[in-house]
Amino acid sequence: MLYQGNSLSAQLLTDGIVEFSFDAQGSVNKFDQATFAEFIAVIAAIRACDEAKGVIVTSAKSTFLVGADITEFLDIFKRDEATLVPWIKKASDVFDAFEDLDMPTVAAINGVALGGGCEMTLACDYRVGDSNINIGLPEVKLGIMPGFGGTVRLPRIIGADNAIEWMSTGKSYKAEEALNVGLLDSAVAPEILRSAALKILKQAIDGKLDWRAKRQCKLEPLKLSKLEQLMTFSTCKGMIAAKAGKHYPSPMVMVNTVEAAANLGRTEAMALENQGFAKLAKTDSATAQIGLFMADQVVKGKAKKAAKLVDKPVNKAAVLGAGIMGGGIAYQSAYKGTPIVMKDINDKALTLGLATAANILTKQVERGRMSATKMAGVLTNITATLSYDAVKDVDVVVEAVVENPKVKATVLAEVEGYLSDEAILTSNTSTISIDLLAQSVKRPEKFCGMHFFNPVNRMPLVEIIRGKQTSDATIASVVAYAAKMGKSPIVVNDCPGFYVNRVLFPYFAGFSQLVLEGVDFAKIDKVMEKEFGWPMGPAYLLDVVGIDTADHCTGVMSAGFPQRMQKIENDPVSVLFENNRLGQKNSQGFYNHDTDKRGKATKVAAPEAYALFAELATNNTLNAEQIIERLMIPMVNEVVRCLEEGVVDSAAEADMGLIYGIGFPPFRGGAIRYLETLGLNNFINAADKYAHLGEIYQVTDGLREMAASGKSYFNSDVKTASAHNAK
Repeated sequence: MLYQGNSLSAQLLTDGIVEFSFDAQGSVNKFDQATFAEFIAVIAAIRACDEAKGVIVTSAKSTFLVGADITEFLDIFKRDEATLVPWIKKASDVFDAFEDLDMPTVAAINGVALGGGCEMTLACDYRVGDSNINIGLPEVKLGIMPGFGGTVRLPRIIGADNAIEWMSTGKSYKAEEALNVGLLDSAVAPEILRSAALKILKQAIDGKLDWRAKRQCKLEPLKLSKLEQLMTFSTCKGMIAAKAGKHYPSPMVMVNTVEAAANLGRTEAMALENQGFAKLAKTDSATAQIGLFMADQVVKGKAKKAAKLVDKPVNKAAVLGAGIMGGGIAYQSAYKGTPIVMKDINDKALTLGLATAANILTKQVERGRMSATKMAGVLTNITATLSYDAVKDVDVVVEAVVENPKVKATVLAEVEGYLSDEAILTSNTSTISIDLLAQSVKRPEKFCGMHFFNPVNRMPLVEIIRGKQTSDATIASVVAYAAKMGKSPIVVNDCPGFYVNRVLFPYFAGFSQLVLEGVDFAKIDKVMEKEFGWPMGPAYLLDVVGIDTADHCTGVMSAGFPQRMQKIENDPVSVLFENNRLGQKNSQGFYNHDTDKRGKATKVAAPEAYALFAELATNNTLNAEQIIERLMIPMVNEVVRCLEEGVVDSAAEADMGLIYGIGFPPFRGGAIRYLETLGLNNFINAADKYAHLGEIYQVTDGLREMAASGKSYFNSDVKTASAHNAK
């Protein structure tokens, strides 16, 4: 054994071959500070071995290398740029040192090789992958860029245009795709991966393969003429500018780095990568996106923990109500492998529900993402019925009938009579109190909310709403089922609007008040979309949600929080509703909705809507910053209240709920990450300017205390005692 560490080892095999193996003590291989130290030791050991003639890099685990341990580097990213550049250079120098070993190297890639794992393979002369690999450079999803030589080596291996596409999208690629662009030298069945890699290495050692020439290409400038460079980089910049926009700087920094290094050798090119990485690591976008990644890990971790606590998994489900929502839920369950019964009271609804599922599947088949055979199998997993008898043997029921407490209570009571004592009953409600609905069932401990977001197949979030009597076992089972459906479940406590809708409606209230003050709703939408980054401005979002639905929910929130969310007199949403302008559902709301010749949805600010608000004085004095403050301060304040009241358990879950539920701009990381990026004191000062406008603009005492103490919501227990918090 040449070297044996906690994560890495180097062993001299026959014929002068050294096996350099990754085998971390955890479940996966990753680069952390300790692994880097061992990497340096491995290189030294190989250099010191006179018998070494070539190196094969392997993994003793089911996956090759998942990348760098981002959690370990967060504190380092807080350092100034001048300190970060030498730090990242020290790390990238290790990869250069491995690449410079005076012998051929080959990577035997199994499973996953992402980020630093992919860059490890790029430092090798040859790459052999098994047929099941996923390989790529996803750093852009964290707001950063490859930092271990990816921007230098990948363009010189697969071409600048391919490399920029790989890095700017952050996608992972299968073996066939990697082979086609030249990243892999060979793709083989998993069982012969090692032997195939050893064969290539022996050929290189014996001089049958010119490994020095292959390596030299990575050390020299790109093989592109000036005209080719101009065409390549201009095209890439145009595409990135159109897709990423100004809020996501990392893709453009990457392409600029590759362009600037096009005529340079490795050393100079690596220096540019070091600088670009350090620059991006200091951006708010990187802080937010890394925080988003870590928050997602919190949600996934809780779902995995819940699955381990479940005695009886959900093997069969039922959904009551076969409309668009019910059909979407049925599709999602069936698609992810859990058979589901779809029950309604009439055939027309069942036809609509099945059509909803079939339409989603058909689009996947048309796009080549699913075979017709798989589509047929998914549809077979959905049983449409008019009878409750079909639900007798299910493990969980999702009630998804009309949003009316009396109707829901009746349906819940009816279906419970057909279920086993172990079956769980849930309600897909967006506003109705779970504790209120629990009064209609005999086993409230087996009942909770399961709030899906529309369209179900595209929205990742499911709010699991805990009632006062809901058991921990019930919550664990429903969380596990939601995760099995491919969703991101977040557990919240019962209150008006639960979590997502509760924090959304103060935002809408801020919007309505601006319209009443004479601010153009189309201008507000433009600011919130272009400047803040929402996928839809508030007026457009209200049209999509449905003006009637929004008006109803406003009443629910007003009843629940009569002081803070009292109904606004002459609320523009109510005015539109009273004039039968219901939004997209009848093609008229704040906007008039239509489709173009290609069937793509279009919208135009409606003259009819402006006419309804004609008596309001026009106010064009507010700038973008003021409009953002007027809408975002109420939302952030309500998120803070939800944390303090224990409605949601953590800042991480609060942020993910908004990202996954209503499309909060990912580059801002969620409401709490946005708050902390602004700075708590800066936010308080901004909110205090508008405190006279009502309670939704008034910050809590808890927030002021957090600011005074210099604490963070991401490592502090901010919850106060509450009836539900005991849960």
